[in-house]
Amino acid sequence: MLPEFHSAPMLDFARPDAEAGMRQALEQARSKFGTTYPLVIGGKRITTKETFQSKNPANPSECVGNFSKATVEHVNDAVAAAEKAFQSWSRIPPEERADVLLRAAGLLRKRRHEINATMVFEVGKNWLEADGDTAEAIDFCEFYAHEMMRWGSPTAHPLVPNPGESNDLLYIPLGVGVVIPPWNFPCAIAMGMTAAAVVTGNSAILKPSSDSPLTAWKIFEVLEEAGVPAGALNFLPGPGGTIGDALVEHPRVRFVAFTGSMEVGIGINERAAKVPKGQIWLKRAILEMGGKDFMILDEDADLEAGVAGVHAAAFGFQGQKCSACSRAIVHEKLYDEFVEKLRVRTQAMSIGPTEKPENDLGPVVSASAEKKILEYIEIGKGEGRLITGGGKHSGPGYFLKPTIIADVKPNARIAQEEIFGPVLAVIKARSFEEEIEIANATIYGLTGSYYSRDRARVAEAKRRLHVGNLYINRKCTGALVGIHPFGGFNMSGTDSKAGGRDYLGLFLQAKSIAEYVG
Repeated sequence: MLPEFHSAPMLDFARPDAEAGMRQALEQARSKFGTTYPLVIGGKRITTKETFQSKNPANPSECVGNFSKATVEHVNDAVAAAEKAFQSWSRIPPEERADVLLRAAGLLRKRRHEINATMVFEVGKNWLEADGDTAEAIDFCEFYAHEMMRWGSPTAHPLVPNPGESNDLLYIPLGVGVVIPPWNFPCAIAMGMTAAAVVTGNSAILKPSSDSPLTAWKIFEVLEEAGVPAGALNFLPGPGGTIGDALVEHPRVRFVAFTGSMEVGIGINERAAKVPKGQIWLKRAILEMGGKDFMILDEDADLEAGVAGVHAAAFGFQGQKCSACSRAIVHEKLYDEFVEKLRVRTQAMSIGPTEKPENDLGPVVSASAEKKILEYIEIGKGEGRLITGGGKHSGPGYFLKPTIIADVKPNARIAQEEIFGPVLAVIKARSFEEEIEIANATIYGLTGSYYSRDRARVAEAKRRLHVGNLYINRKCTGALVGIHPFGGFNMSGTDSKAGGRDYLGLFLQAKSIAEYVG
């Protein structure tokens, strides 16, 4: 019996040992800048002539790591290696595969500072955001280990008895899968999707984001050391437009697990739906594609709690979360006071390289992200009233000022389109009905939050707000594995509910066996 699952606690960096460990890890990570990392196919390290860099977004002149760039030929080799490994890995008992994830969780704990430091440099997370990312990866490993034991138990899926027959329902792995994680949770989501794929007995190809390949490399190392055999997990960095498409379209790939933008997710869904010559199944596509998330403060809301919640959800990790609050919908009775209190809190934030723990906000992830966000800020200035922010912050990196734009109309572009940066649209509502209407009036449906002391309205909000993850009187970010199964509706994806009890079923198929016994 496994011990009961509990969320991994966060590190307390006010403790001298935790602070010293993190500072040492940052020094060690910096000492390895410029290292070249290989592809891994069937257990073999392959260094290619053509490489690409992972840069420090706080100082783009710094190369965090050089990565070998895969080709379409490597895709074919990786699929072949994964298919070969599947024959034996799929037959490993579920409890042994679960043990691999428990060992991986132990290794993540052992390397926690190192992985945190990697994310600080590679994607600009501050210390707390980085540690939350690693803690979530630990939780995914341990939760999915527990879940594999449940899914793999022959008594976990009871059937209606039928005289004269012995009947079983078994859940078996699918085959070769492709895992395409995002850069914004480069440890947690990369580990969560990959762990789910391999613990269920599938073999997988991990194709990391080109903005966070080093963190993904460390996930690969952890799973390899924990006992995932050669070929059952392969590491294949390279451009999504060629390598990613080739993996998704390959006829021997059985499923694709993806987290990222709506546009890329739609493309993956379209490619996965096609059946090329030689493919004998319909591919599964497990997609989480972002959101345009809201937080509502109704007229009787706790204003101080609402301001604090919106601030944390809008600007945590520079707003680069699919769950981030990008629309604050505030009742007219609270509106002016809300805007002023939020402005004061936001202007007090410190911006700079997140290797320094005193900085709240780091850079956005890349030059292209910075350009896109600045374009949206300019659009927003024409669609509302700029309260604070509105442009670049000083420094060589991709630093932006946290931006609040008030008096935004519900149908404005900055109230409808995913920006993925530190930009908040504030929208005034005159009634509860209008709050609900505004909140639901986007193509997305990922997270949302409703603040009120009125229990009747809370009950109505629970029924009518159409999102996969709804929070009451708390912020709309910070889902916990096993506690808040995560995934959204509409163009937010396939509502796959990562960290939930049905998630591993997406990586399995059911086999019914009936035996005549007389």
